[in-house]
Amino acid sequence: MKAAQNHPLYATDRENLDRLIGIESPSQHDFVELARLLIRYQNFKGAEDLNSDMDKLLKKWSLNRKNLEEITRKIWSEGFRPSSSSSPDNLGSGFDTSDSTES
Repeated sequence: MKAAQNHPLYATDRENLDRLIGIESPSQHDFVELARLLIRYQNFKGAEDLNSDMDKLLKKWSLNRKNLEEITRKIWSEGFRPSSSSSPDNLGSGFDTSDSTES
C-alpha cells in the first residue's frame, strides 16, 4: 500500500474549498473552482479530507460530477475566463505560458 502524498497546493486549496463550503448559491466562478479542485485531486493518493469535503459540497449544491462537468463546459463555452483576481495557483503550472523563444 502506498503512503499518502502531500500536495504542494494543499493549504491554498483548503482555503478555497472552505470558502466554497460557505456558499449556498454558487456563481459561475464557484462551479469552475470546484471542478478545478476535483480534477486536481482526482486519483491523488492523499488529501482525503479535501476529496470528502468536495463530495459533500456536490451534494449540498444538488450536483454530481457529471452535472458539474456539464455546467462548467457550458460556462467555458460561453466565454468564461478566470478573473484577474484569481490566484495564479488556481491555474495550471504556468509552464505552457512561458515564451519558448527566449534563451
